[in-house]
Amino acid sequence: MTGGNHSALFRAKEPRLPGLLAAKLLLVMVALVFCLGLSVQGALAVSDPGELLANPVQEARAEAIGQQLRCLVCQNESIEDSSADLAKDIRTIIRQQVTAGRTNQQIIHYMVQRYGTFILLKPPFDLMTAVLWGTPIAALAVGIGIAIFSVRRQRRRGARGPAPLSDAERARLEALLRS
Repeated sequence: MTGGNHSALFRAKEPRLPGLLAAKLLLVMVALVFCLGLSVQGALAVSDPGELLANPVQEARAEAIGQQLRCLVCQNESIEDSSADLAKDIRTIIRQQVTAGRTNQQIIHYMVQRYGTFILLKPPFDLMTAVLWGTPIAALAVGIGIAIFSVRRQRRRGARGPAPLSDAERARLEALLRS
């Protein structure tokens, strides 16, 4: 046997998973890693068991309130999901107020008074929110309007064509073409 045939025989004996099975296995492994990452992230938020309330109903209320409030350090996580020191302090304040008997709305109102509407993960729709969301849309509309105006103006000029040459211009052009 030649070297080329011999290597072909060895390649044929290598165990291989069919492509679809390998893709499914990879997808399952990625999903498992993702799920493990989510479970670890949730476990890291409340790291001190002493932070939890003894009453499970009050603890559930405190967690529900915390899920509505943004961590001011992380900015895209709720304070319940964040392990930042400020989030821990806010969780402590919430649990103290829940224990004191304040309602969910009173606690959220207190946090908004203290930190502003930015602390809310779902801020209310008001004038500032409308301006924030409306400005890019208005700028896009103005840009499209300017583009349409420019195209129409250009078409009107192009339809008439350039002004005809005067006798002097025509004579000069002929002289240039002859030379």
